[in-house]
Amino acid sequence: MESPKPAPTAAPITGAANDVAQELTAAQWAQIMQQLGAEIAGPLSAALERIHNLTVTGQIDRQSLRTLRESVGHAREAGMLGQQLARLASGRLRLARERLHLAQLLRGVLAQRSRDTQARGIQIRQMLKPIEVMADGALMHSLLNALMDWALNSTHSSIDLRLDLTPWPHKARLVCRFAHRSQDLTQAALNTAEPPATLNSLAWRLVEQTALTMGVLPLREDQAGITVLTLEFPQTMGEDDAPAPPAPPVIEPAAAAKPLTGSHLLIVSPRQELRSQLQSAVQHMGLLTDAVDSVAQAADFCAEGLPHVILFESALRSPELERLRQDLSLDAPGLCFIEVLDGEQLTQLSTATPEGIARISRSHVDDALPSVLRFELSKPQ
Repeated sequence: MESPKPAPTAAPITGAANDVAQELTAAQWAQIMQQLGAEIAGPLSAALERIHNLTVTGQIDRQSLRTLRESVGHAREAGMLGQQLARLASGRLRLARERLHLAQLLRGVLAQRSRDTQARGIQIRQMLKPIEVMADGALMHSLLNALMDWALNSTHSSIDLRLDLTPWPHKARLVCRFAHRSQDLTQAALNTAEPPATLNSLAWRLVEQTALTMGVLPLREDQAGITVLTLEFPQTMGEDDAPAPPAPPVIEPAAAAKPLTGSHLLIVSPRQELRSQLQSAVQHMGLLTDAVDSVAQAADFCAEGLPHVILFESALRSPELERLRQDLSLDAPGLCFIEVLDGEQLTQLSTATPEGIARISRSHVDDALPSVLRFELSKPQ
């Protein structure tokens, strides 16, 4: 089964999902880079036009301001996707296998995205069997998040997720199904219409390449307005399988340069010098970083989409912040909070504090913050 014709794709996919996939050629990577340039240049061109109008008229209405913000956001997202694709293309990424509860991981990702799905009015139907697989934990998390990004941007209705086992020999199989065209169209129109460009966006390229890197072949069918993606995991644990000790991770320096690429950090502090220090301490980690001045601004930011980590200065501790933390924890139990203190303070991980908030002294930020972030973002939820 082949991906649709309009966009450049990897080598044609044939056979079962456990077949060996071919690596992309230099020409195919060049096509992806061309697509990356287009997805960055398009939104930035629209933003530049809005800015030009602003300089000419000296005025901008609320709708134009929102459009400007969205254009810059789309360009930034494309840049982050390109960064993640480059990491996969480096050829130096070594996988560390561990036993993962796939259904629990997927539910955690769905909880993290619940506000986004509710804001878009998209229903996600789940039929998830409790299945464990052997895979790289960081890449699995990236794959599930990339899958949701792609599906949410492509669907015209709901999203159906099914996790079950194939017939013997048993393998975990994750199936994602959604309508990529409005179902109000006639059947004839659905049968003849070309699939939309969003199906082959950079978000799809990230799903595809992350899966291939993990040894999972993505099988996709697009027909009659419906898209069905099947991911079959080659190493599935049975009930009688003893837990295998994970192989020690071996990561080349080039692969470790951006260890948390794709994770989103929100800094909350009214002090510009502290925000700059925190951003400088994590700039080598590949994080998507935003900053706001107050708890109220953090609440507004999170209403549009949840980050993975909220880093806040101690002076903002208040009932308002605690209410925000409790509200967000209901939607995303895995959301991490890290408090930055001005005085001398031993670094504490969230597992060592009663309220589950990690703490770090500002004087230790440069040395210890990267390690704290790695732990908080990789701990079991």
